[in-house]
Formats: sequence, structure tokens, C-alpha cells
Amino acid sequence: TIKFFLMGKYPVTQAQWQAVAALPQVNRELEPDPSYFKGKDRPVDGVCWYDAVEFCARLSEYTKRLYRLPSEAEWEYACRAGTTTPFHFGETITTDLANYDSNYDYSYGFGSKGKSVQETTRVGGFGVANNFGLYDMHGNVWEWCADHWHDNYEGAPTDGSAWLESNDNNNRYQILRGGSWGSDPNGCRSAYRYYNGPADGINPFGFRV
Repeated sequence: TIKFFLMGKYPVTQAQWQAVAALPQVNRELEPDPSYFKGKDRPVDGVCWYDAVEFCARLSEYTKRLYRLPSEAEWEYACRAGTTTPFHFGETITTDLANYDSNYDYSYGFGSKGKSVQETTRVGGFGVANNFGLYDMHGNVWEWCADHWHDNYEGAPTDGSAWLESNDNNNRYQILRGGSWGSDPNGCRSAYRYYNGPADGINPFGFRV
């Protein structure tokens, strides 16, 4: 059961990041331009989990409205948009639909390999939204979620909230979803789960609020 929430139409762009990074600090400093692939309408990349949380804190303070990272459950609900297929647009994925790495020796399902661009692309550039009107839920940049990493869903919250209690990893990892420009097609599935340390802001990592 998911409570009502609003989700960003696109991943946070570099223009949005730069505007918020210029706002007063709440808990930590922010690099004003962390992205490796430059472009104001491209998603911000190279962002660690702590930076994404600081972005939300500054934006909340400035607007007096609550902005935060989605829970893992919220993210998958938003990505699927009522579908049960591996991707919100169907059973397979192609480079005409999303930005991922097609240079692997396989495709997903019966999809063609296509040609990958090997970098981020402008948000919404593929023109493919899901049933909720959200773009780039598959590929482009991995998106941070609020949850700590757990190996499975046993004991997960049933109300869609973030799962923040301690686990075997001692809260050393955070969830990422959606795949990126460097992911294989399997890694872009609606259900695919990935994790990394919260202080790691490597190139394919971005987020939406």
C-alpha cells in the first residue's frame, strides 16, 4: 500500500542542481558543478547519497515544502505506473526507448541491440513517458532512494515508507534504481536493485525527488 506522493517528471537536471547548490548550506557543502557530462538539461551525475539528501534539505528550506528522496517502494511504483512487465513500455528495451549500454553480447528478451551513446542524454530526450507521465525511469542515471540496502524484502515496511532500520550491512549501503547509460539492459528493469556506499558519488549516479 503506497500513500499519496508526488514524483519529479525527470531526474534532477544540472541547471536545477546548480540553482539549489547556490542556496544556503543546511548540513554539508555541495559541489556546484559535479557532473562529468556537461549540459544544463542533462541529469546531474557524480552525486553521492549525502549530497542528494542535502539538495532536498536546501530545496525544502527554500520553498517551505517537503522535498526528499523516494523510498524504494515509491520509486518502483512510480516506475511501473501500473504495469507488470520488466519495463514500463513492455517486455523488452531498445536504445530507441532508453539510454543504456548496448555493447554487451546480449539484448533483453527479443529486443535489438541498437547503438548506445556512452554518456548521459538530456532529460526526456527519448520522448517516452510512462503512464504517470514520468521520463527516464529506465537508464540515463542511477537514482538514489532513501532506503538502506537489504538483501530481500523480508520484513520490509508495508506502507511504502523507506526501510531505514539497521541490517547486516550496518547501514553501509543505500539503494539505487533504474540503471544508467553504462548499464546492461537487465540492469534497467523496473525491479532491478543496486546499492553503493552513501559517500560514493561516481559518474552514473543521480536522483529525482
